[in-house]
Amino acid sequence: MHDTYSISILTTDTDLGETNPYPGIPANQWITREPGIRIYYASRKSLRGKLLRNLIDEEKPDFIYLNSMYSFRFSILPLLLYWRKKINAQIILSPRGMLRESAIKFKTNRKKIFINLLNFLQIPERIHFHATDEQERKDIGRYFPRIRKLDMVPNFSAGLPSETSPIEKTPGTLLCVFISRINSIKNIIFFLEILGKVPEDLHIRLAIYGEIEDASYWQEAQKIIHSLPKHIKISYHGPLPHAQVMNTLGAHHVFVLPTKGENFGHAIYEALSAGRPVLISDRTPWLKLREKEVGWDLPLDDPAAWLGALKEAAAFDQETYNNRSANCRRFVQEYIEKADLKNEYIKIFS
Repeated sequence: MHDTYSISILTTDTDLGETNPYPGIPANQWITREPGIRIYYASRKSLRGKLLRNLIDEEKPDFIYLNSMYSFRFSILPLLLYWRKKINAQIILSPRGMLRESAIKFKTNRKKIFINLLNFLQIPERIHFHATDEQERKDIGRYFPRIRKLDMVPNFSAGLPSETSPIEKTPGTLLCVFISRINSIKNIIFFLEILGKVPEDLHIRLAIYGEIEDASYWQEAQKIIHSLPKHIKISYHGPLPHAQVMNTLGAHHVFVLPTKGENFGHAIYEALSAGRPVLISDRTPWLKLREKEVGWDLPLDDPAAWLGALKEAAAFDQETYNNRSANCRRFVQEYIEKADLKNEYIKIFS
């Protein structure tokens, strides 16, 4: 969008779950990335109300896009400044799946206090909401019944890679990969329990990549991993830098994500664009995948269906797998061409 708008991005100088700032990136100053895009990496100690207001006054934005719901610095504070009439810009709030039932049930009381406060201050009636799918539109309407402005536009996605990586596929073997945060919402334990039911004549390997957000949840997962039979191999590799995602996807046959809820699922899109079928829950916008021969979207209350999908994928020979891989690429290309997302976003910022 930077050829249409001047975009200033405010974020912290430290990644989620880390204590050390990004190396080699100066904090607390504007950095020009390319024409039309500037980024301000604020140190955590510096990012307070006064700095936020000063930065907004300096930029004089027409629109402020809040890319989350519950962050004090990046959501609550700007909304309170707006309520106090310290901000003149139009506020656009994108919940990013944080109003889904699967997200609300964690720290429920704190989240509902914030939601009730927004409604009490009548802030939702004055701002603009952005939903990325039909479920999120319904969630916004449920918690903020008096909203006046809401647009539903899917997420922007990365461009389609120029080519896919070939991979050998023989019947009876399957290389799976999970790339996501390690917590109960992403639900890796569910898939590990499915793997314990795979018959001995199938050999399946699962590579797990992701930040461990819930240590007790991961301890429970490890107990299951240690109990799995010998024909199932599990490896954990820690967080995966985004620059390595496509190569990692290309080294596996199937991407797995038994999530309890996604408002888009960028990793799902990336897997399909890499030509890799996906085995995911039916709680994402990516549905009816089996009839398109690009994967499976399955209910979490039907473990037998997940086991059946694993058997089906493991049975693929090279020709069948190559056809599925090509289908994934065509599916993503059609999605990109159909969405016309840039013009839809221009309508929001107008």
